Amino acid sequence: MQQFVDFMNGIIWSPALIYLCLGAGLFYSIITRFVQVRMFREMWNLLLAGKSSEHGISSFQALAVSLSGRVGTGNIAGVAAAIGFGGPGAVFWMWVVAFFGAATAYAESTLAQIYKEEHEGQYRGGPAFYFEKALGQKWFAWLFAIATIFACGVFLPGVQANSIGNAVEAAFGTGSMIETSFGTLSSAKILTGLAVLMVLGFIIFGGVKRIANFTQIVVPFMALAYIIIAATIVLLNIDMLPGIIAMILEDAFTPMAGLGAAIGWGVKRGVYSNEAGQGTGPHAAAAAEVEHPAQQGLVQAFSVYIDTLFVCSATAFMILITGAYNVHGVGDSFLVQNVASDIAANGPVFTQMAIESVMPGIGKPFIAFALFFFSFTTILAYYYIAETNVAYIQRTIKVPALNLLLKITIMAMTFYGAIKTANLAWAMGDVGVGLMAWLNIVGILVIFFMSKPAIKALKDYEKQRKAGVAKYEFNPAELGIKNATFWEKRSGVKADDKQAEKELA
Repeated sequence: MQQFVDFMNGIIWSPALIYLCLGAGLFYSIITRFVQVRMFREMWNLLLAGKSSEHGISSFQALAVSLSGRVGTGNIAGVAAAIGFGGPGAVFWMWVVAFFGAATAYAESTLAQIYKEEHEGQYRGGPAFYFEKALGQKWFAWLFAIATIFACGVFLPGVQANSIGNAVEAAFGTGSMIETSFGTLSSAKILTGLAVLMVLGFIIFGGVKRIANFTQIVVPFMALAYIIIAATIVLLNIDMLPGIIAMILEDAFTPMAGLGAAIGWGVKRGVYSNEAGQGTGPHAAAAAEVEHPAQQGLVQAFSVYIDTLFVCSATAFMILITGAYNVHGVGDSFLVQNVASDIAANGPVFTQMAIESVMPGIGKPFIAFALFFFSFTTILAYYYIAETNVAYIQRTIKVPALNLLLKITIMAMTFYGAIKTANLAWAMGDVGVGLMAWLNIVGILVIFFMSKPAIKALKDYEKQRKAGVAKYEFNPAELGIKNATFWEKRSGVKADDKQAEKELA
């Protein structure tokens, strides 16, 4: 199984995907005139301004749901893996992916808002919806929906659960060893898996509102606590910070593990962590109640900064300042070995050791606690994303009990991931992330060249903002955007009707 998954990853995560992720971010940065810099203050204002409605969640709740997907094990174990396999320079490439990826996040999330639908009393949307409506290619939309259901419902939950299990085991011990059909397992992992399972079941059977209400409280609190711990460690070793930053920058271009390894691991873990271009963030963005689609696009762009430039950087600085890392070379060799060789880079132990070295007795349990909430909320986000794509498929083909099957599957894979080895869980997760990224990035680039809806929305929003309007409006017909049925209904005129009026005039 491990060999097959590694083979698939070699194909999916070829240099072509790495260049595509970076290239798409650079392209949208230029096209939007670096919206991630120009509109930074507006992002912050919008973050706190939105309100929920009967059908939609607030901008902040949508941010929390998408952040619950972004801020997860990738920020703790993923950063450790990037350093462990790509060297300190991989952190620089995570920053690059985040900076350019913020523009990609704006584009995909704005598209999700433009082409969203009202479905069974709540807003639904995402890549499958905008591929069908903007591309006019239903087969491509179905391909993404099916890939996403498997990625978020089968492959990715195990990565998050695996990190929870490993962190609990590292913090509190293995407990008694139990012989099972899955092999010899620790009672700590089994009990952890069961605990996650019970809480997960309670929440996912409550719908998107319950998910949003849970994540809007937990995600900001845990992210803030984590950053405070990291900032404390950095401040206690502030004299080392300039040297660490210099090491990251130098290693990014002349890295000890080779330039390709630093870029490859930095981009792979950067995309896994901040999800810009992956196609997961747009699902939460579509659920938000906003006056104009560009508003939620800007809020989602801001979430990339929170994820990578704050949380991932906090992890990287802790690990590098305390020297709690190894850098793998060819085979079983190490280019840098500061800790025991049997400590897996694909896990949270580097981060736990980093905190433990400065705050004895705190590091291991704190990371276990933080990972539980970070990873758990990410599993919730994965469920919501998979459920949205199931709803998309159900628009065409009604499959009885498909939602129930999804719930059972994601719970089973969560438990399975909690008790299995880290390498297999991460490799399966990479397959899911890579498939979604390929389909989504290609799709949004083709949409741009066909009709530029996200760019038209941005220009329209900036025009109204410059005019100082009291309330923003979005009329897709006036902008030449077709098939935006939700906004056509809200504005009271269809694109075809507007075109007919122009022809008569």
